[in-house]
Amino acid sequence: MANITSKIELNVELDENRVPEKLNWTAQDGGITNEEAKAMMLAVWDHKAQETLRIDLWTKDMPVDEMKVFFHQTLVAMSNTFNRATQDEKMTATMKDFCDYFAEKLELKK
Repeated sequence: MANITSKIELNVELDENRVPEKLNWTAQDGGITNEEAKAMMLAVWDHKAQETLRIDLWTKDMPVDEMKVFFHQTLVAMSNTFNRATQDEKMTATMKDFCDYFAEKLELKK
Protein backbone atom coordinates (compact mmCIF):
# COMPACT_ATOMS: atom_id res chain seq x y z
CA MET A 1 0.00 0.00 0.00
CA ALA A 2 1.42 3.38 -1.03
CA ASN A 3 1.82 6.21 1.42
CA ILE A 4 -0.34 9.25 0.83
CA THR A 5 1.30 12.67 0.93
CA SER A 6 -0.54 15.82 1.92
CA LYS A 7 1.08 19.20 1.32
CA ILE A 8 0.57 22.46 3.22
CA GLU A 9 2.18 25.48 1.61
CA LEU A 10 2.95 28.86 3.18
CA ASN A 11 3.96 31.89 1.12
CA VAL A 12 5.38 35.00 2.77
CA GLU A 13 5.80 38.24 0.84
CA LEU A 14 8.40 40.48 2.50
CA ASP A 15 9.15 44.19 2.21
CA GLU A 16 12.69 45.55 1.70
CA ASN A 17 13.37 45.12 5.45
CA ARG A 18 12.20 41.49 5.35
CA VAL A 19 9.04 42.32 7.31
CA PRO A 20 6.02 40.25 6.21
CA GLU A 21 3.58 42.23 4.07
CA LYS A 22 1.41 39.32 2.91
CA LEU A 23 0.83 35.77 4.11
CA ASN A 24 -0.97 33.20 1.98
CA TRP A 25 -1.50 29.50 2.56
CA THR A 26 -2.68 26.49 0.63
CA ALA A 27 -3.89 23.13 1.97
CA GLN A 28 -5.47 21.29 -0.95
CA ASP A 29 -6.81 18.46 1.26
CA GLY A 30 -8.60 21.07 3.37
CA GLY A 31 -10.01 22.89 0.37
CA ILE A 32 -7.80 25.96 0.98
CA THR A 33 -6.15 27.56 -2.04
CA ASN A 34 -3.92 30.60 -1.66
CA GLU A 35 -5.99 32.09 1.18
CA GLU A 36 -4.76 35.30 2.77
CA ALA A 37 -3.86 35.39 6.46
CA LYS A 38 -2.66 38.22 8.69
CA ALA A 39 -0.81 36.04 11.21
CA MET A 40 0.40 32.48 11.70
CA MET A 41 2.05 30.36 14.37
CA LEU A 42 3.69 27.07 13.49
CA ALA A 43 5.29 24.75 16.03
CA VAL A 44 7.26 21.65 15.05
CA TRP A 45 8.60 19.07 17.50
CA ASP A 46 12.23 18.09 16.87
CA HIS A 47 12.38 14.59 18.38
CA LYS A 48 16.17 14.30 18.20
CA ALA A 49 16.85 17.63 19.92
CA GLN A 50 13.78 17.26 22.19
CA GLU A 51 12.75 20.84 21.48
CA THR A 52 10.07 22.86 19.76
CA LEU A 53 10.95 24.83 16.65
CA ARG A 54 8.68 27.77 15.91
CA ILE A 55 7.75 30.17 13.16
CA ASP A 56 5.61 33.12 14.29
CA LEU A 57 4.76 35.64 11.60
CA TRP A 58 2.30 38.48 11.23
CA THR A 59 1.87 41.14 8.60
CA LYS A 60 2.75 44.71 9.44
CA ASP A 61 -0.91 45.69 8.99
CA MET A 62 -2.19 43.10 11.52
CA PRO A 63 -4.24 45.14 14.02
CA VAL A 64 -3.21 44.75 17.68
CA ASP A 65 -6.81 44.10 18.77
CA GLU A 66 -7.05 41.24 16.26
CA MET A 67 -3.66 39.91 17.46
CA LYS A 68 -5.07 39.70 21.00
CA VAL A 69 -8.09 37.72 19.76
CA PHE A 70 -5.78 35.52 17.65
CA PHE A 71 -3.66 34.73 20.73
CA HIS A 72 -6.73 33.97 22.84
CA GLN A 73 -8.23 31.64 20.24
CA THR A 74 -4.84 29.94 19.80
CA LEU A 75 -4.52 29.38 23.55
CA VAL A 76 -8.04 27.89 23.68
CA ALA A 77 -7.21 25.63 20.71
CA MET A 78 -3.96 24.55 22.38
CA SER A 79 -5.93 23.65 25.53
CA ASN A 80 -8.28 21.49 23.45
CA THR A 81 -5.38 19.87 21.61
CA PHE A 82 -3.56 19.22 24.91
CA ASN A 83 -6.68 17.46 26.21
CA ARG A 84 -7.03 15.30 23.09
CA ALA A 85 -3.32 14.41 23.16
CA THR A 86 -2.99 13.67 26.89
CA GLN A 87 -6.51 13.17 28.34
CA ASP A 88 -5.24 15.22 31.30
CA GLU A 89 -8.55 16.77 32.36
CA LYS A 90 -7.15 18.56 35.41
CA MET A 91 -4.43 20.44 33.52
CA THR A 92 -6.84 21.14 30.65
CA ALA A 93 -9.21 22.80 33.12
CA THR A 94 -6.30 24.87 34.49
CA MET A 95 -5.33 25.92 30.97
CA LYS A 96 -8.93 26.91 30.18
CA ASP A 97 -9.06 28.93 33.41
CA PHE A 98 -5.99 30.80 32.20
CA CYS A 99 -7.67 31.37 28.81
CA ASP A 100 -10.67 32.90 30.61
CA TYR A 101 -8.33 35.07 32.71
CA PHE A 102 -6.44 36.15 29.56
CA ALA A 103 -9.69 37.14 27.82
CA GLU A 104 -10.94 38.97 30.90
CA LYS A 105 -7.70 40.95 31.36
CA LEU A 106 -7.67 41.94 27.68
CA GLU A 107 -11.41 42.68 27.81
CA LEU A 108 -12.06 40.30 24.90
CA LYS A 109 -15.37 39.01 26.25
CA LYS A 110 -18.06 41.59 25.85
